Amino acid sequence: MKILETERLILRQWDLKDAGFVLDLYSRWKVQRFIGNHPQIMRDRVEAEERIRAWRSMDHPVHAVWAVQLKAPNHVQGNAERGKPAPLAGALLLKSIPASGESLPLQPSGDTEIGWHFHPSYWGHGFATEAAAAALTHAFESGLDKVVAVTAPANAASQKVCLRIGMVHRGQTDRYYNAVCELFEAQAPHQR
Repeated sequence: MKILETERLILRQWDLKDAGFVLDLYSRWKVQRFIGNHPQIMRDRVEAEERIRAWRSMDHPVHAVWAVQLKAPNHVQGNAERGKPAPLAGALLLKSIPASGESLPLQPSGDTEIGWHFHPSYWGHGFATEAAAAALTHAFESGLDKVVAVTAPANAASQKVCLRIGMVHRGQTDRYYNAVCELFEAQAPHQR
């Protein structure tokens, strides 16, 4: 997994010591409500550790699920505390997206999806846009020709992030996840 850096963020590999943050993030209905057809909140630390192990096991030269960490502690408040580690803000996903279909588990579509899940404490500060732009650049520099994003029709915040990073809204589709989603696409610069 390639570590990515932006002005304010480091996108890095997950570690089991991050399980407390993962549990806090995914046990919040505000975060989970737009994830999947049947959103469920995470129940315990064991589930958080299993998720981290699954993310770490991804073996692909481009795809990854990164931990998004602020470079400075309390960056949002602007008053870094000495000796305190910089906080995690969320997860950034660049992965294979499953096609809709009748057999479970759903099979890969051949497309790559970008997505993000951020802690509510870090909403509204541009972190999702900053992290997603870095991952999209990484995808294209690594040879991908196209990246898609899908959002629940009601997820206006993520739709705005898609547009901010240069993705084009293609309307609704049921091509992925056995769900009706808003589809966004980005083409590599050499494909435009």
